[in-house]
Amino acid sequence: MKKLILSFALVASVLTACKSEKKDKVIATEAAEVAVVVDLNNVDVASSVITWKGTKPGGAHDGTIVLKEGSLNLEAGKLTGGSFIIDMSSIKNLDLDAGGAAKIVGHLSSPDFFDVATYATSKFVITSVAEVEGKLAVTGNLTVKDVTKSITIPAMLITTGNVTTFKSEKFNIDRAEFNVKYASKKFFDNLKDKFIDDLIELSFTVNTKA
Repeated sequence: MKKLILSFALVASVLTACKSEKKDKVIATEAAEVAVVVDLNNVDVASSVITWKGTKPGGAHDGTIVLKEGSLNLEAGKLTGGSFIIDMSSIKNLDLDAGGAAKIVGHLSSPDFFDVATYATSKFVITSVAEVEGKLAVTGNLTVKDVTKSITIPAMLITTGNVTTFKSEKFNIDRAEFNVKYASKKFFDNLKDKFIDDLIELSFTVNTKA
């Protein structure tokens, strides 16, 4: 199955994003149509995971999201592309008891945040890979709520036996850029200490099938 993928063209953005401090958000730019790739569907979704963390004054919450399907394109042991379909209905909270976790997951799944009933999946498509200071600078297009932005994240590729793992460092995206508006100071005035930080910390661990 072939899929149309998007990318941005400025290599300088790759270098800048990898040199940023972890607390800074990744640089998001507009995406552009450039090529097609073959969907290999070679990712083991059962052992792959995305972690998330959101913060607000006085506290934070964290959890996981799993993949629905994915591909890692490898040539001679090097990462050349890939795509991950993210199952938004799989959002979990890990820091609260069962009742609190159910409440926050329900809110995150609602139209206030990710509107999972309307936008059941998100997507990350790798469009270019560069080596920067001994690490990989992976450029790709992140689609959330039908908004697509090109970002660059620091990552590494690890092969153990027959399994290859794509593992990113922790990075931050700005939810406001993806139309996630609830309690955002970019959309609402006079929130005082009732705001929720726009930055969401993410990390990817994606394994191929053995």
